[in-house]
Amino acid sequence: MLSPYDRASEVLFGLIMALTLTGALNVASATEQETRALFVSTLACNVAWGFVDAVMYVMNAVLGRGRALLLDRALREGSDPARLRALLAEVLPEQVAEGLSATGLDAARRTVMVHPDLHAPARVQWEDVLGAVGVFVLVVGTTVPVALPFLLISDLTLAKVVSRSLALALLFAGGYRLGRYSGVGPVWMGLTMLGIGAVLVAVVTALGG
Repeated sequence: MLSPYDRASEVLFGLIMALTLTGALNVASATEQETRALFVSTLACNVAWGFVDAVMYVMNAVLGRGRALLLDRALREGSDPARLRALLAEVLPEQVAEGLSATGLDAARRTVMVHPDLHAPARVQWEDVLGAVGVFVLVVGTTVPVALPFLLISDLTLAKVVSRSLALALLFAGGYRLGRYSGVGPVWMGLTMLGIGAVLVAVVTALGG
């Protein structure tokens, strides 16, 4: 249900949030109870964020269908060329929409009119629910490799290094995947995401993390 862009984006958001929370642990004074509390709080925070993000995913899907239906209605009923071009510019490159002649606009209207079921109704569908579940799982799932070292490794300094290393590696992998999908350049995008994570680690460390 989710595009590669959606999947990579949710992983990156979850990683950055988890990295921010785990980076706040001061290993010099942290107790075993505090490290366990860190794991719980990191997981709880990403659960909350995953829930919010899942709800917004469903809302965006429904609102997108509503906007598409509005465009359909305008094409069926409208006659103002400027208004029609403005609406078409939402789904076509602006240069293409602006270059449409009156004949082209009429052809677009006729195409819409012969397909009354071109767009789904503006309501929640089963695919939206599945996509929302996917968003939630991705955001929460990224918490585990970042927070789990604090439960499995008794040396807190080593646990923090392992946690950050895993987070940065996953940031690069997520950015690489996003770059491949978008055509921006996978290595460049991976390094960009890695750089953002590195800067984040440096900031929280400077602040006492």
